[in-house]
Amino acid sequence: MTSSTHPAPPAPDGWRTFVWLWSSQALSVLGSAVAGFAFNIYLTITRFPLAEQKPQLALALSATALAWGLAATLSAPLAGTWTDRHDRRRIMLGADLLGAALTFSVLGLLLLPAAPLWALVLTAGLMGLVSTFHGSAFDASYTTLVPRERLPRANGMMQTIWSLAGLVGPALAALLIGVPALLRKSDALPVWLSGLQNGVPFAYAVDGLSFVLAAAVLSRLSVPSPQEVTDRSQPRSFREDMAFGWKFIGSRRPLLALLLTFAVANLCGSGLGVLEPLIAKFGLAADWQARGSSLTAALATLTVTQSVGGVLGGVFISVWGGLKHQRVLGVLVPMIVSGLALAAFGFSATVLGACAALLILGLTTPAMNAHSQSIWQSQVPPAMQGRVFSVRRLIAQFTSPLSTALAGLLAARYAGGSVAVAAGLLLAGVAAAQLFNPALRRVEDGPKVTAQGAD
Repeated sequence: MTSSTHPAPPAPDGWRTFVWLWSSQALSVLGSAVAGFAFNIYLTITRFPLAEQKPQLALALSATALAWGLAATLSAPLAGTWTDRHDRRRIMLGADLLGAALTFSVLGLLLLPAAPLWALVLTAGLMGLVSTFHGSAFDASYTTLVPRERLPRANGMMQTIWSLAGLVGPALAALLIGVPALLRKSDALPVWLSGLQNGVPFAYAVDGLSFVLAAAVLSRLSVPSPQEVTDRSQPRSFREDMAFGWKFIGSRRPLLALLLTFAVANLCGSGLGVLEPLIAKFGLAADWQARGSSLTAALATLTVTQSVGGVLGGVFISVWGGLKHQRVLGVLVPMIVSGLALAAFGFSATVLGACAALLILGLTTPAMNAHSQSIWQSQVPPAMQGRVFSVRRLIAQFTSPLSTALAGLLAARYAGGSVAVAAGLLLAGVAAAQLFNPALRRVEDGPKVTAQGAD
């Protein structure tokens, strides 16, 4: 059976709508960065502050990250099929409102003397589910709003926002976390705040409000939802639609090779969220203690430095527009460099050395992701992108939860730096080998697509 999409090119004001959509979702991304950093501080300083609690800390960090990752990854085919069958704007709007409700729920948990770990894991999983539905609808909206020649720029803008959130988020979170302590010193702490050990709940309040603001802006926008035209007399079942993405990718070996390469990259790199707090607390402790600093400051410095690299890389790719030919090199070469940077981070004995490695790691990520996204957007018709991109996300990221779990297990027994070194060298080696994979080098040989279908 053949299929195509309605001949509906991006609207003349599509770029303006995309900029508004991008701006509104940037608020939510920033809020989530604030809450994410605050949550790590809560676990490392408030919940498990003692050195002998390292196994419990590693378990908590990995369990919450694993819950989010598993929910986000396993629900991807369902979210993609739902995206192609329903209004994409309404999906994003509903996800923003549910995200606000879940965030305020976590805020309530953190106000308890000891928030149950199982409840934190459960809400992390629900947030992963909501994030996948939102991400599926958002990713499938690019080509309905943005002209093809501006896709790399749009992807670079989104990569910049993720990195900028990582830059601003920790600083804002650290400021909010320190508010109760500052008020105590000035004897200005209100009675209703007297029970707070720190301002972590404030960070979650900011995150919840960011979801609400993003939803308010989105409610005023119009986001097209293209419909697929087929020659079938009977509509497809939901089950058939869920299987479509697998068939599409399975029949395109170069795209599958690109996906499997990212699966390895996620296996090697996704554990950084677990390893970084542990390396900062144990591997770099001698350095930041000798400087008279604190764990919060050291961890914030690491996170901010990586985000500075991400912002610079994102701005560069947004202005440059990326490679016009052989875009796969824009994926593999930065991937090799990022692997070496991850290994260098594991080797670091000082905060300065770790920051240098993370800066390079941040610089490479936007180019790698923007080139990959542009390849996919040029190969998949818009009306199919929900289903195909969701399976793409599942295949590429199914190793992320495994990476998180392995990072927690290995870091509980071995030095976090050693785990990072092994992961980085594996990533660099696999990416270098893929430079000689003829199937992957032909990934852009397939037909290019527009809003009307394949060229």
